[in-house]
Amino acid sequence: MASTDTSPVLDKTGPTDAVGKDAGDTAGVGAGLDALDSVNAQRGSLGEALRTKALPPLVGVLVVLALWQGAYSAHLTSTYKLPSPADVWRSGQDLWYQGTLFSIIWTSVWRGLSGFLLAVVIGTPIGLVVARIKPVRTAIGPVLQGLQSLPSVAWVPAAVIWLGINDQMMYAVILLGAVPSIANGLVAGIDQVPPLFLRAGRTLGATGLTGARHVLIPAALPGYLAGLKQGWAFSWRSLMAAELVASSPDLGRGLGRFLEDQREFSDMSGVLLGIILILFVGIAIELLVFTPVERRVLRNRGLLASGK
Repeated sequence: MASTDTSPVLDKTGPTDAVGKDAGDTAGVGAGLDALDSVNAQRGSLGEALRTKALPPLVGVLVVLALWQGAYSAHLTSTYKLPSPADVWRSGQDLWYQGTLFSIIWTSVWRGLSGFLLAVVIGTPIGLVVARIKPVRTAIGPVLQGLQSLPSVAWVPAAVIWLGINDQMMYAVILLGAVPSIANGLVAGIDQVPPLFLRAGRTLGATGLTGARHVLIPAALPGYLAGLKQGWAFSWRSLMAAELVASSPDLGRGLGRFLEDQREFSDMSGVLLGIILILFVGIAIELLVFTPVERRVLRNRGLLASGK
């Protein structure tokens, strides 16, 4: 009797081929997702960049100048109280021709930046300790919040009595104004770090200072960066308050001192020039330092198109 072979007949696409096909499909899907993630926004032309980024602020400045000139031409108040934009421009030209414009700006910029960097060195470990140690946070946290809300000019008389009218007094006022903001910004950023990140770091052996460096601070970077920006603003305001109040030939002549000198001379053009220069420096530091760092952080986290 002839036997009949009842064994299953495998199709040409056997198990091995099926697995290979599934793997190929998975790889294709993964490659497609990677391609979507790696798509970079095309960089626009220079004209488009100027139109979208440079033109709006320029229009805003022109509108302010037009309103200012209109108020001056309409004689809304005496020229003693409201000089024209041309008068302020001539005051700037006088400083330029005297060769003192850049020295006045640099004196304040150097103090502000060096004081801010010192505040970062002091405020960062304070923020880490306050954020991670509950008893310290309970004791010092409210103090940091209170110091952040205290006007910086309130520290100037005390600093003058403690240290005298010198550079040490200037830096003390800067630190008292900036350190609380930097520390509080880092604390706020650490509070928003997912616990999973911390557990993963401990599993990989990232504990103590190593964990703070490689896990905690990078994860808290958005809040920390916000604290740094606010710390710079407090540093700059604190310095201007100290330069306005304290006067000594040993201190040199910064923007705050220049502003107070023009007030004593009743030179409103010089006063407005000093205000504009202080505003200009603050905006320049924001655009040249903090904006590029912030954009890089957002881009690395996938929150900003890489072509922007």
